[in-house]
Amino acid sequence: MSPVLLLSLLLTVIPQAEVVPEKPKRSALNQLTRLLLRKYNCGVRPVQNWTKPTTIYIDLIIQSVLDVDGQTQKVTTSIWYRQIWNDEFLVWDPEEFDGITEISLSSDAIWVPDVIISEFVDVGKSPVIPYVYVNCSGTVKNYKPIQVVSACHLEIYAFPFDKQNCTLTFRSWLHSVSEVDLALWRPAEEIANDTREFMNDGEWELLSVPSRYWTLNLEGRDYAQIQFNVLIRRRPLLYVVSLLIPSIFFMVVDVTSFYLPPNSGTRITFKTSILLGFTVIRVNLMDEIPATAIKTPLIGVFFAVCMALLVLSLSLSIFVVKLLHYSENEVKEMSMSACLLDKYGSMDQSFIESAFTSMKTLDDMDQSGGYESDLSPEPDLFSLTDVSNSNSPLEKILQEVVSLRLYLQEEDSEGSSQSYWVELCLKVDRLLFCMYLVLMFIYVMTLLLLWGTWSSA
Repeated sequence: MSPVLLLSLLLTVIPQAEVVPEKPKRSALNQLTRLLLRKYNCGVRPVQNWTKPTTIYIDLIIQSVLDVDGQTQKVTTSIWYRQIWNDEFLVWDPEEFDGITEISLSSDAIWVPDVIISEFVDVGKSPVIPYVYVNCSGTVKNYKPIQVVSACHLEIYAFPFDKQNCTLTFRSWLHSVSEVDLALWRPAEEIANDTREFMNDGEWELLSVPSRYWTLNLEGRDYAQIQFNVLIRRRPLLYVVSLLIPSIFFMVVDVTSFYLPPNSGTRITFKTSILLGFTVIRVNLMDEIPATAIKTPLIGVFFAVCMALLVLSLSLSIFVVKLLHYSENEVKEMSMSACLLDKYGSMDQSFIESAFTSMKTLDDMDQSGGYESDLSPEPDLFSLTDVSNSNSPLEKILQEVVSLRLYLQEEDSEGSSQSYWVELCLKVDRLLFCMYLVLMFIYVMTLLLLWGTWSSA
């Protein structure tokens, strides 16, 4: 073969060889992931020595309190939860993989501790985080937000000035402390006072989150547990403005209504309007009070007693008005009781003077059968009426004057009797008003004492 033909063949073969693409190299991250998970068994606890326990470090940050249900005794909280542990099977040299020191792996592909919350009662709307971070030394970091719906023993007796202590207890569901142990990632004091992430503009205020480690013995095996106490306090301003202040205003107006004259006829109408208005407000604000089947909140007792006091106030006023409207015969029949009440109720007379007045009144009743016997006309007036059958105009005028005087004396007698009875009814009204004030004062002091005792406990 000639040299020219051989050269031409070489020139045609070389370009074809250059057209064939070179096979790409596998990335270092891909190689590292395949190397770590090639023989990894996610169902085996990641320790070389099976007698060595795996320590799970736990950290907790409270973000917000979403709901507090007193009837079902459930609390919904949003937390930022962190788990850190060491996996001895996920270790590599960064220099062999382009200096990679940390990668993310699927949480379904590696071993994850079975740490649960003991008070967990319902599935919240928590986002699914499918990955965890793993560094070259085997430290696994599992960070995720959780919406926890947990059971809590709620004490709403002092509502709306109540404080709640809800616990979140983390423990391994299956492994004992010899296999899986728990520990705090940060110092307990730092976790307790960490409120920087809490949404502090809602109804609840986060006080602190103390924590403690303890073991639970079940069937001869010890299980590690870490309990976080979420201490929260309700902000009462909204409920004070919408519930307590209107009720207090109603009670103050009801007390001042006692200064209305009982014989004016408007007191009963006014007190009835107060009672009706209080009932309407109480029904409209029924949903604001938390419901519970165990214990009645103190504010519920407050509303019930306020309603009872308003009814009592209306009943006392009805009683006084009824006394004022007794007929003349009923007034005369009750003269003995009136005198006794006057003797013990008047502060202007001494005991001897009141007794003498009562005895004189009783003697007059025995002699004349009526209350106004001392006001009987004089004998000479009767004699003047028995005039002779004379047709003198002067005598007729005298007879008319005498009759008019007798009539005026009778009217004055009836008026003095009625005014005495009205004065007595006013004394009874003042006595009932004082009793009502004493009863209300005792009630208010008892209520404040109960609220203060519960709050300081």
